[in-house]
Amino acid sequence: MDHLDFFNRYIMGSVQMLISFYFYTKLLNKKINPTYYFLFALLGITIIESVKAGNITKFIIYILLLAISGFLVCKIRNVSVILYAVIIVEIMQFTFGIFNSVLCILYPSGGVFHQEIIGILFMGLGYLSLPAAVICCCTAVKFFSYDKMTQHKYTLIILAPTLMIFLIGEYINSVIYGNTIVTDGNRMIINTNHYQMLMIQTLGMASLFCIMFYHKKLSENFYLNTKLSLFEQEEHSLNQYVTEAKTRYEKTRSFRHDIKNHMTVLKKLLQEEKTEQAINYIRDMDEITEELSFPCNTNNPAVDILIENKLGTAKNMGIDVSCSLSLPYPCMIRDIDFAIILSNALDNAVYACKSMDSHAEKYIRVAGKIQGDFIFLEIENSCQKRGQFRKGTGLLNIQTVAEKYHGAVNIKSQSNSFLLSVLLIIPPHSESFSPQIC
Repeated sequence: MDHLDFFNRYIMGSVQMLISFYFYTKLLNKKINPTYYFLFALLGITIIESVKAGNITKFIIYILLLAISGFLVCKIRNVSVILYAVIIVEIMQFTFGIFNSVLCILYPSGGVFHQEIIGILFMGLGYLSLPAAVICCCTAVKFFSYDKMTQHKYTLIILAPTLMIFLIGEYINSVIYGNTIVTDGNRMIINTNHYQMLMIQTLGMASLFCIMFYHKKLSENFYLNTKLSLFEQEEHSLNQYVTEAKTRYEKTRSFRHDIKNHMTVLKKLLQEEKTEQAINYIRDMDEITEELSFPCNTNNPAVDILIENKLGTAKNMGIDVSCSLSLPYPCMIRDIDFAIILSNALDNAVYACKSMDSHAEKYIRVAGKIQGDFIFLEIENSCQKRGQFRKGTGLLNIQTVAEKYHGAVNIKSQSNSFLLSVLLIIPPHSESFSPQIC
C-alpha cells in the first residue's frame, strides 16, 4: 500500500468519519465531549477498513456505528438514531459521488498537460468534496434537527423513503460500475457513463432534501396545530371561569340578599328559646355557605375554581378525590398556564377512571408544593393499563407549557396507576412572557 492510498483511505477516511459524527450529534441536538468525536473517527475507520466486503455492507456498518453511538453516547432511545444515521451517510456518499462524477467527466480535457500535474490537481479538487459535504450537512441540520415533540410522529414516515433512496442509489451504483472496472492507460474508468452517474447522484441528493423539506413542513404544521390547541384550551378555560364565577356570584348575591331574613329567623328562635331548631337552622346555613367556598384552597382563586369543577365532577362519579396543592399568588406563571396543565391532567385522570371496571378502586390525587423558585405538581390516578401508553394532545400541551417555563414533565405509568409530575421554574419578575405560547 503506497503512501497516497494510505492517506486517502485512513487519514481522509478518519476526517470524513469525524465530520459525519459531528453533524450527526448536531442533528440529534446533543452536545457531547469532543473526545468522542476522535474516538468515533478512529474506531469507525478501523472497523470499516478491516471488513472485507462490498460497499453496501460497509455503508450499513457505517450507519450502524452512528446509530449505536446515538443510542449510547447521545442517549436517544428511539428509531430516530437510525434515521439520522442514514441521512448523514447518504449526504456524504451523494456529495462524494457527485464530485467523483464531475472529475471523471473533466479529466479527459486535461490530457494536454503533464499527467502528474493533472493527477495532483484533480486529487486536490477531489478533497473539495469534504467542504461541500459540510455545507450540505449544515443545511440538513437547519431543516431536519431532532425535535422530541414531533419526531415520534413522523420518524417512520420519513425513514421509509430515506432508506429506499439509499438502497436504490447503492444498487444502481453497483450495477453501473459492476464488479469489473475497465481503465485506460491513465487509470481512468472508461466503461462507465459518468454523465448518467452524475444525474443519478444529483437526483438522489435532491430527493433527500425534498424529504427534509417535507419533514420541516410537517413539523411546522404540527407545531401550529399544537399552538391552536393551546389557544382553544385557553378559551375553554376562560369561558369555564366566567361561567363558574357567574354561578357563584348569583349564589353569593342570593345568600347576601337573604342574610337579613336568616338573622331575623335565628333571632326569633333564640328569643323563644327554641335552641334545637336554631342549631338545625344554623346547620342548614352552614351547608349553603359550604357551597360558596372552595373545598380545595390552593391560594390561587383561578386554580381553585378549576380544581373544584374537575374534582367535583369526579366525586359525583364515585371517584375518591383529594387535593393538597399550594401555589404562590400572585405569581409570574400565568393562571391560564396552570389551567392548561391541570385541566388536561385532570381530564385524562377522569377519563382513565371512567374506563375502569365498576368494582375497581378509583381515585385521583392532586398534590404540589413550592420549593424556592421551583413548583412541583403531581397528579396521580388509578387506571387499568390496556396496550402501550401513547402521548395524546393533552400531554403534549402540558409538555409545551412546562418547556415554556424551562421545566420538565415526567410520566410513570404502571399497571394500575398513572403518575404525572410537572416541574415549573418561576421566572424572575424582570422576565416577561407574552400571551402567546412560545
